[in-house]
Amino acid sequence: MFIAAAMVTTTAGAATSAEALIGTPEAVAEAAGPAKGAAAPVWGECPQVESGVPRDPRQQCATLRVPLDYRAPRGRTIEIAISRIATAQPGTRRGILLSNPGGPGDQGLDLPSALATVLPPEVLDQYDLIGFDPRGIGHSTPVTCGIDPATPRSHVLPYPAPDGGIQRNVTFARTTAAACAEHSGDVLRFITTANTARDMDRIRAVLGEPKLSYYGTSYGTYLGAVHLSLFPGRSDRIVLDSAVDPGLVWRDMFRTWNEAVALRLPDFLAFAAERDAVYHLGATPDEVRRAYDRLTAALDERPLPNPGGPELDGNALREITRWLLYFDFALPSLAEFWQEVAEAVSTGSAVDAAAVARLARLASAGGVTVGDRAGTADVPADNRIAALYAVVCDDVAWPRDVALHARQVAADRKAWPVTAGMPSNLWPCAAWPTRPVEPPVTVTGNGPRNVLILQNTRDPATSLRSARGLRAALGRRAAMITVDQGGHGVFGLGSCADEATNTFLATGALPARDRFCPAPSPADTAARSAPLPYIPPAWPL
Repeated sequence: MFIAAAMVTTTAGAATSAEALIGTPEAVAEAAGPAKGAAAPVWGECPQVESGVPRDPRQQCATLRVPLDYRAPRGRTIEIAISRIATAQPGTRRGILLSNPGGPGDQGLDLPSALATVLPPEVLDQYDLIGFDPRGIGHSTPVTCGIDPATPRSHVLPYPAPDGGIQRNVTFARTTAAACAEHSGDVLRFITTANTARDMDRIRAVLGEPKLSYYGTSYGTYLGAVHLSLFPGRSDRIVLDSAVDPGLVWRDMFRTWNEAVALRLPDFLAFAAERDAVYHLGATPDEVRRAYDRLTAALDERPLPNPGGPELDGNALREITRWLLYFDFALPSLAEFWQEVAEAVSTGSAVDAAAVARLARLASAGGVTVGDRAGTADVPADNRIAALYAVVCDDVAWPRDVALHARQVAADRKAWPVTAGMPSNLWPCAAWPTRPVEPPVTVTGNGPRNVLILQNTRDPATSLRSARGLRAALGRRAAMITVDQGGHGVFGLGSCADEATNTFLATGALPARDRFCPAPSPADTAARSAPLPYIPPAWPL
């Protein structure tokens, strides 16, 4: 390991037996208790950074140990990797700003380096920026399912066959669920959102802080909401950007992608139509949409060879389109790719390998394969997808009825053709070898009014409908700012949400009521001198 280690002792915080606590998340949190008397982290060098990931030279890392199972706080422990960029103004220091980039499955160790480039001095002066790889992810006791890195993303996210059949998905789900159990054993069932929230509280305690502030995006909004609900008195200033509805985890949350992608796609269709002289996809949005339908149908029938990777079929194009809709800055690249695919279809040639490589670099989502990271001695190549499956399959039980999935896929293919039935299809969770160790945490509005929710109107991953679900669950604790723009991620793009977020983190002042504001104008965007904001990874949430 490249991280300086700090052994953290654990103590039970209540006399209640572990057996009596099973199935009660709040009681488990109380029994685990704070890390009383824990050694302070020994800060040192961070693990080797991934290629292309910027790292602030001030960033330091450490490890701590936490219970694998918080029902048995004196039992087996696992490592959690944490990072820090200390404030340069200790005299004005308020506390820590913990962060999570989403996923589930994404590493967060270098998120402080990203946030240090976009947060203003009045925020940076008050906080140590704290990142961490959540349990099971990256350098925090990573899990693996032994998934072949060449597996197409359109298999990992379960797109049905061109005729709507799901037997391939059923086989993949059963095989993958068994492989996850084989490779990650008894660690797997404890890689959950609730346990990660408990780890966050251990991080807070080990750093000697009475409370933590937090910035979480996408899946990180659910993680933050769970922490708020387990530890309502230990939160300071909380920002939740692009929100998950806690009442929908997890299968119903993924099913919201049907509507979310359908609402976002017209932004791209208009973009391409306005530039028909460049991309030649159609002079109107309807023409561009028909071009897309022709391309996916042609690729369903005859996939294109892809040198160095899996063939490009209709589902691969659907998935590439879905994840590039996360970002306005990616729309030109998406249009170029459609253009290149159209040319390859018309000539019967292979897809341009350079075009696929550009997409992989653009969104750090691995092109059309799951092997977006090469893997290291410390982190398996499939860790991102293995951790995704672990969290969403262990947080809550999924229906196992194959016929139910088949019916919903068939209905969604008719109602929402852009996503082709994928959001309702069968995941490995339907064949998962274990049941959840506890019920999902109930997210409530109990606690102080200290939560700011940020949301775009046309987010293809976490929809406005989803954000309203979180807003309702948090009640009086929260205020919400809705921005009339597309894409996934709000903060740092120049809207009114930026100023409100910075003011809240710097002063604690929440908007008095929920707000709605327009997207920044092109002139405003061009005039911004700030660097590019932190961009959530193009991974499920």
